[in-house]
Parts: sequence; structure tokens; C-alpha cells
Amino acid sequence: MVSLLKPDLARLPIPPALLALGAGALTVLSFAPFSLFPVAVLAVAALYQSLTEASPRVAFQRGWLFGVGLFGFGVFWIRISLNEFGNMDARIAHLLTALFIAVMALYYGATGWLVRRLDPGPAWVGPLILLPGSLVLLEWVRGRLFTGFPWLSLGYGQIAGPLAGYAPILGVHGVSLLVVLSGGLLWCAIRRHAQRARIGAWIVLAALWIGGAGLSAIDWTRPDGPPLRASVLQANIPQAIKWDPEASLMIAETYVDLTLAHLDSDLIVWPETALPDFLHQIRASLIDPLADRARTEGTEIVLGLPVMDLESGRYFNGLLAIGSREDLYAKRHLVPFGEFLPFKSWLGPLVNLFEVPMSDFSPGDDRRPLLNVGAHRVGVSICYEDAFPTGVIEALPEAAYLINVSNDAWFGDSLAPPQHLEIARMRALETGRALLRATNTGISAIIDHRGRLIGTLPSFTRGAVTAEIQPRQGATPFSRFGHAPAVGPALALLLLGGRRQIQRRLQSTFSKWAR
Repeated sequence: MVSLLKPDLARLPIPPALLALGAGALTVLSFAPFSLFPVAVLAVAALYQSLTEASPRVAFQRGWLFGVGLFGFGVFWIRISLNEFGNMDARIAHLLTALFIAVMALYYGATGWLVRRLDPGPAWVGPLILLPGSLVLLEWVRGRLFTGFPWLSLGYGQIAGPLAGYAPILGVHGVSLLVVLSGGLLWCAIRRHAQRARIGAWIVLAALWIGGAGLSAIDWTRPDGPPLRASVLQANIPQAIKWDPEASLMIAETYVDLTLAHLDSDLIVWPETALPDFLHQIRASLIDPLADRARTEGTEIVLGLPVMDLESGRYFNGLLAIGSREDLYAKRHLVPFGEFLPFKSWLGPLVNLFEVPMSDFSPGDDRRPLLNVGAHRVGVSICYEDAFPTGVIEALPEAAYLINVSNDAWFGDSLAPPQHLEIARMRALETGRALLRATNTGISAIIDHRGRLIGTLPSFTRGAVTAEIQPRQGATPFSRFGHAPAVGPALALLLLGGRRQIQRRLQSTFSKWAR
């Protein structure tokens, strides 16, 4: 990769456009299951190299190619849910997935355009100011605009690296900012002609990473009461039969058998929509007897199932706690085209292409994602909700630990389950809370307050994972301030780096108005 950053652009062994595309594709190696976290820094340096000496229009194209490489290799598993489980024709599923990738890549195209459009020089402004500011600001926008798609934020790939030490302070986007800054420093260390500048870049880069390693040793929260013995269940029910009414009894028996085998635990967690029947349909026959048994054994059970409001007919993706007391949480952030169909009136007949079971959920109206589980209040998220950090931290500081239930069977044997587990690990680290993650087909896990895996169950395995977790109290800086310490500096960098161009544009506009 270093050889690709030689000063003479004309002597590059590969064209800059191909360099950008390859850098995006290689970035996927920084995420789980590969977890080669330094690759992201090398990829950012290669991206910036591809942007040098390019016009804003060409820089947009190269940034877009970087995004195509990143999402094309990183999230092509989306087509599995559309084709194999959504009953969509394979050609249409591939076409829609490719269209989605092309649209998501526009964020990186915009990054390239901003860097070259606003860069007035000197040489360090682009890699150290404009690139970190624009890329991270647009990464944050990507996680919010049109319900948001925060997958593959660069910070997630650092969960096992030194930069993860900054996560409890700055959150995932703050770590992304440091990844991009590291890439810019690497570019300067290799490409700058002045020896003093190269040495300075290496020193700052080393200090950044050493500082992260030092921060990793800090506990931002403190224990709250005795540890809990927790079990997470994984029944490995194939997605093809999950919603088959004839399989309903078998599914219930499987989870009950797994539960009875782990009643010595203080807490047992089932996955998202573990039971395919509505709560009111199985309350008398299953839920109430199970709750009685849990109370007798001194166990709390948290399980996922659909819940219907009998008055309105609306139904919700629910998480139910039973045992010493009962409480219910309804999922608030639904997955578009998976749990609800947006823009029905606009899409018209296209809606008929999406034959996903139970795809008309309503969002819950819970003010905060808290669930009463025994003596503790718990921060909960259902599937995709854990990809939105600000939603998770709404449960703090009251939450003693976190629970995420999911059904990643929609994406088969792909990169999606390990990537989703990586996201869950980041939420645990950001909040300083242990996290229990129960999934239908894997990867189920128990994660400590530093984002470390203390127990996992591989994909497509039936069983349970049991470990002790420590309830905690207190709040990390990120829990208190959210994305502001990352997004604020990113915006400031963008405005600082482009201030001359922005001033010229404003002056030109005012001059036209004055005429």
C-alpha cells in the first residue's frame, strides 16, 4: 500500500480511480469477521491519494468509487433478505441491492467533492482538516437521513484496536474521526517533502494511538450490586419456517426446553420474535405458566414476540419481561421494507415485490428504551435499533446493563452477523455497560462493559451461552453528551478548512444581491 503513495502521481502502478475502488473494498477487511483494524487507516490514505490533483467533479467520481467498493463488498448480503426470504425474483433483488449500494456510495462521492472543492492549500489542509471533517460529518448524516443507514461506520472496525479507547468519550463517529485523521497523518508522513513535516506526522500518529491504548484501561462506570448469572438462548430456527403456523408448536417447545435447562440462571434472554404468535394468543397457554415457573425458580425471562393492540389492530415488535414482574417494550425504530413499507402511496405496485412476512409493524411509543427486569432497569434494543447510538444512550444512566435481541437469519451465512455483533460491542463500550445479545441463528453473545466478548455461540448452532455479568452505574462522557464531541469538531474542521472558499462564495453572492 505504501508503494501506492509515491509522490509522482503519473507513476502510480494503478489508475487513481481503481485505487479509490480498491481502497473502499479493502476497508471491509477492517470490520468483523476479519478485524484487521489498521487496514482502514491505509485505505483512507489511499483514498486521499486518489483525490490529489483531481478536479471536484473527478474527485466526486473517485469518492463514489470508494463507496461502491466499501458497500459493494461490505453489505451485498442485503440481497439475501430480498431474494431468499423476501420471495423476490433474484434479478430484481440483485438490481435493487446494487441500486442501494450506488446511492449509499454518494456520501463518499460528496466527501471527495467537498475535499477538492474547498481545499485552498497548503498540502496538509486536505488530508488533516477537510477529509476528516467532511467524511465523518457525512457518515453521521448517513446514519440519520431517511431513517438512516449507519452500517460500516469506520469506527466500528476499531473495536479491537487502540483507537477503541476513545469510544466511551467520543462514540463511534469520534473513533471514525480519528481513523480518518490517522489516514491523513499517514499520507503526510509518506507524501510530504519536508522531513520535519514527515517526522511530525509520525509523532502525532503514534501519540494518537498510544493515547487510545492508555484510555482503554479506564473504567468509566462502576459496579452496582452483585453479579448476575445470565443465559442467552439460540434456538437456530431456520428463517424459511419461522413464520410457518405448523412450526409454531415446535418453536415454542424448543425455547421452553432450553429455558428449563437453564433455570439456575438469574436471567434468561430469548431472541427477537422468538415466538411467532401474538402475545394475546399464547398468554394463557404459554406465557403465564412460564412466568409462574420463573417466579418459583427466582429467574427473570426476557423474550421477543409480536404484540397486537386488539382495539386498533396495530401490531408491534415486542420485548416482554416476565418473572418477578412483567414489563413490555415495543420496538421504536423499524427497518424499512423489512418491518414496514415506507412511501406506500408513492411506490404503488412496487410494494407487491416485498413479500416479507410480518412487514407491517407499527413503531412503539415508549419514550425511552427501558425495561424493568427483576430488580433492575435495563436498556433494550431490538435488532437494528442497536445500530443507532443515540437511541441506546437514552436508557442511561438508569440502565444497569443492556439487552439486544435480533434475528440475523434474514442474512444467512454472510458478513452481516459478525458485523452486527461488532456494532453491539461498540454500544457496550460506549455506554460502559454489559450487553446480552440473543439472536435466532447467531451470533449470540455476552459482552462486558469494555466491549469484550466473554461468551459466544456460533452461527447455526442450537444451545445457550451462560456467563456472569456485572450491573453497573454511572455514565460515560459519550452517554452524557452523545455525538456532539465528534460531530461538532467534524463540522468545525470542514468550516475551518474551507473558510476561504466559503468566504469567496458568500462575497460573490452578496455582490450579486447588491447589484
